[in-house]
Amino acid sequence: MADADGAEFGALLRQLRLDASLTIEMLAEASGVSVRGIGDLERGRRATPQRGTVAALAVGLGLGEAERERLLAAARSGHPRQRPAGLRAFPRGIDDFVGREAELAQLTAMAGRAAAGTPTVVAVSGPPGTGKTTLALRVARELAEHFPDGHMLMLDLRGTDDHPPGPAELVLRALKALGVADRDLAKAGPHGHPGLYRQALAERRCLLVLDNARDEAQVRPLLPSTGATMVLITSRRMLTGLESVHRLLLGELSPAEAADFLTALVGRERAEADPVSLAAVADRCAHLPLALRVAGNWLATRSGWSVRRLADRLALEERRLKTLTAGDLHVSAAFELSYRQLTPVAARLFRLLALVEGSDVSAAGAAQLSGQHLFDAEDTLEELVETGLLGTDKDRYRFHDLLRLYAQERLRVQEPGPEAEAARSALRRWLLETAVVAGRWFEPDYGAPPPTWQGTVDLSTAEHARRWLQAEGDNWLAALRAAAAAGDHATVVEVAEALHWFSDQWIFWGHWPEVCRTAAHCAESLGDPRIEAFHLNNHAWALLICEGRPRQSLERSARALAAAQRADDPEQQGWAHSYTAWALGLLGDHATAALHNHEATGFFEAAGDLHGTLHAMSSTAETLLLAGRHKEAVAENLRALAFLEQAGDRIEPHSAAFNRANLQTSLGRAHAALENWDEAALHLRTAVALCRASGHPALESRALVRLGSTLLGAGDRDGAREAFSQCLTLGEAASPQHVATAREHLAELDAH
Repeated sequence: MADADGAEFGALLRQLRLDASLTIEMLAEASGVSVRGIGDLERGRRATPQRGTVAALAVGLGLGEAERERLLAAARSGHPRQRPAGLRAFPRGIDDFVGREAELAQLTAMAGRAAAGTPTVVAVSGPPGTGKTTLALRVARELAEHFPDGHMLMLDLRGTDDHPPGPAELVLRALKALGVADRDLAKAGPHGHPGLYRQALAERRCLLVLDNARDEAQVRPLLPSTGATMVLITSRRMLTGLESVHRLLLGELSPAEAADFLTALVGRERAEADPVSLAAVADRCAHLPLALRVAGNWLATRSGWSVRRLADRLALEERRLKTLTAGDLHVSAAFELSYRQLTPVAARLFRLLALVEGSDVSAAGAAQLSGQHLFDAEDTLEELVETGLLGTDKDRYRFHDLLRLYAQERLRVQEPGPEAEAARSALRRWLLETAVVAGRWFEPDYGAPPPTWQGTVDLSTAEHARRWLQAEGDNWLAALRAAAAAGDHATVVEVAEALHWFSDQWIFWGHWPEVCRTAAHCAESLGDPRIEAFHLNNHAWALLICEGRPRQSLERSARALAAAQRADDPEQQGWAHSYTAWALGLLGDHATAALHNHEATGFFEAAGDLHGTLHAMSSTAETLLLAGRHKEAVAENLRALAFLEQAGDRIEPHSAAFNRANLQTSLGRAHAALENWDEAALHLRTAVALCRASGHPALESRALVRLGSTLLGAGDRDGAREAFSQCLTLGEAASPQHVATAREHLAELDAH
């Protein structure tokens, strides 16, 4: 059946041919367009031709400028109402596409600019299995209206093949797909094809998808310089060398999107019957679209399986990748395609990174694993990032969860056991040695690393040391556990002792009770009562401050006191009495707590321990505050502040900052209890400023909550709201208890 727009063009073409006294055969000879093609056009049986075909017909007809433009205008008039012919040649799309709203919105905006005449190139990259091609197909479907000329082409560049097509072959394929006549191709010759290709794109409004690109050299000749063209490049590589391109990095889906994806595959009734198990399946697929599709297809074809059954099967990490196979869909096969393109050095580092026990690693850590120079290791890591096998955030590198399992498989198969164990040992040794040096920045008797220290990370300042300890926390903790399991008690004790004062800087990390408990156990094995007392005291502190368990803390401080007495160590006896007083104060036994504070002060003064003496004074003020003796608490806090100022630089700087902020907070609390609202607010604002200046969000969260409560007591609701709101901005390093309190107060303020 003839198309109306095609018929209009065909009628004009036939009239012009007859006016020129040409048969169809004669026009075919003159123009290079086939006899059948001209006949179909004249009868309206063929869609309106491309601009190049119309131009060839105009030449064959010998048309003047006016008639030529008339014929071109007739061709253009049919395009907007035509179905995009090129789209029919696209691979079948995915109907259960979910998510990616932000990416689709971004691409739609770019398509608008391209259709307006600005050539636009977008490189879509991401790890294997993130759905890059699926996104490209969805974009082609949704953006058809932006390219009404109907030119929507997709070229598979086969970038993961051993021998993918080169640029010359791809340009020729694109020219043929664009409808350029064979006669024009032959006339231009291979050397003229790039120019012909650029001209063809310049004359069309076109969406071109270059799928599965191998590298920059393969796609660079296919990029437009002019015209209303949008090019989507999908690649596992980031194609960093391409210039003047927009970049879109795809990751995994959100938990909600992953659940929607699985629901579309297994059916709503089945999904809603067990949403907990559905979420577990999504989590164990790491929200990776390919893995989710495999899991969903598995369930869809096994109606007798419950969602929980698959979730339990996926819980076994050693079998997870094997389970994620459905027909010819294999998650591990997708990873294999990228892995085999790596250089041998990068492939080895990829395997060794499976030995990292934390969630991420630095370039310095990777260098320890591989034995490379730091900069060489960094280059190798960037190769893994470029190929989509490793993610990066600032100076940290991490695996996608399923890629980590794949790396573990490759490690078992390809890396000799002794070499892998040597790499793991080198990393653990480096982590613990560096943790000791970094932690000693905060120790009263140490500070900066000695001039002889040769490290691979920058620990030139205490702030650098703090950042390293926090960034590598999961990794050095795993190394500490391994040392304890291996019976290396001396190393565990050394590391925990070096981190003793640093723990005040990162109170709510969550692992200090484990660190201190492990160190206390190792210290007991060493048989030195002084060391044992030190680490039992540290464990008493962790139980008291980090976990809020004063009764359990009392048991540890009692054992610490006994060990300190055996060692005849007045300093550790002082700390044991001080932690005992602190716990008793929280339990309401203020009289006995005061006695232990008095004992602690005596032992610290006898040992000449200024840090201990300052702590005992602060503890005494806290006991008075808890006992309701607020005026005495004010006096004791002021006495402690005076002692701190008099001691000057004999108090370690970080300890001085910590205690100064702590004492100002205590003064604010005491004045608030006395309803001296202005003085209380002044001290608490001072405490907040001190905490912020020293980078101590844990103490700052406490001071802000106290400030908010004080301002509420004074009737300043707006000021209180601001203080509570600031507390919520402090992040994970803040006190969870005080963050929860701030939320409760804000909810109450909103309710009234």
